[in-house]
Amino acid sequence: MEGRYMGKNKHLIIVAVLIVLTTLALKFLVFGPMFQLPVRASAEGTLIDTMFQGHFWMISFLFALIMVIMLYAVVVFRRRPGDETEGPHVHGSTVLEIIWTVVPVVAVIGFGVWGTVTLGQLLEAKPNEMVIEVTGKQWQWSFSYPEQDVKSPQLYLPVNQPVVLQMTSQDVLHSFWVPEFRVKQDLVPGRTTTLRFTPTLAGDYKVRCAEICGLEHANMLADVRVVSETEFASWVEERSVAIQYADLTPEQRGDLWHGAEGDGGFGCNSCHSIDGSTGAGPTWLGLYGRQETLTDGSTITVDEEYIRNSILHPNDQIVSGFNRDVMPQNYEELFAAKQAEILASDGIEIDIIADLIAYIQTLEE
Repeated sequence: MEGRYMGKNKHLIIVAVLIVLTTLALKFLVFGPMFQLPVRASAEGTLIDTMFQGHFWMISFLFALIMVIMLYAVVVFRRRPGDETEGPHVHGSTVLEIIWTVVPVVAVIGFGVWGTVTLGQLLEAKPNEMVIEVTGKQWQWSFSYPEQDVKSPQLYLPVNQPVVLQMTSQDVLHSFWVPEFRVKQDLVPGRTTTLRFTPTLAGDYKVRCAEICGLEHANMLADVRVVSETEFASWVEERSVAIQYADLTPEQRGDLWHGAEGDGGFGCNSCHSIDGSTGAGPTWLGLYGRQETLTDGSTITVDEEYIRNSILHPNDQIVSGFNRDVMPQNYEELFAAKQAEILASDGIEIDIIADLIAYIQTLEE
């Protein structure tokens, strides 16, 4: 009897040691390399990563518990060659059944309580939070800083500054997600949702949409820059004096493009007046819809197609009384470069020629 008891203890000790070793091997040699997380860049990331590690430990232990006992039994207690005896009849163990029912229930409830407490900590308002309004639409992000009175297609954040994002969608469901910050929140049309975090690591990141939102879902990205307080203040100052193209109407932008190059325009005013006076080119006053005679004797009606062609190919249709080779031939390249610059800085797509046409239409005699 004593020998049988010692034999059972020996198996239990061996199995326990194997479970511990297998758990460690799975955690550090399998799940660790397999489920590597990106760099942690927020204070909330510590809470999230701790929960991740808790789950990895539990998964490793449960997998080791099942597989070690099963494989150990298959190897150690296998039927030996020549053994024709029947195995012992086991009718079950009430104590064992209670244990493997109660322990998992306690574990699940424990993880649930842990998750609830963590969620409460993530949602809790922090002192001195900076408010940023986030708008998502197919397929771009825009960020407004009401306290600083600036807008941007990129998200600039001062390091160690608690932030609360007030987010909404203009069309379909989107989801704000910066993997390095660990936290994530949906944007719902017609509602304002919030997300809180404190960036702790200066660097460049990407905000992604984590909710399938249409054809260009994978390209719904925006730059995120976590910078020092000094850099953030400089950026705010720079944005506050920059022209906010998204806030201007096409007519207002057209007026801007018509102005001098030093004022952000393309110097159209040096040749085209808006008061009817004669210049190197036709006046824009009353131009739209006017009948013009060309140098080849034909007449045209000044419409959108004519204006666009005259800008892109200025020598094609010269109005009578004016000369060729006066207007620059490279406006297509200049406009394309400016449009790309505005898309990168303000996150909006514009058509400079359409803006100029809209402005010209306002100049009625």
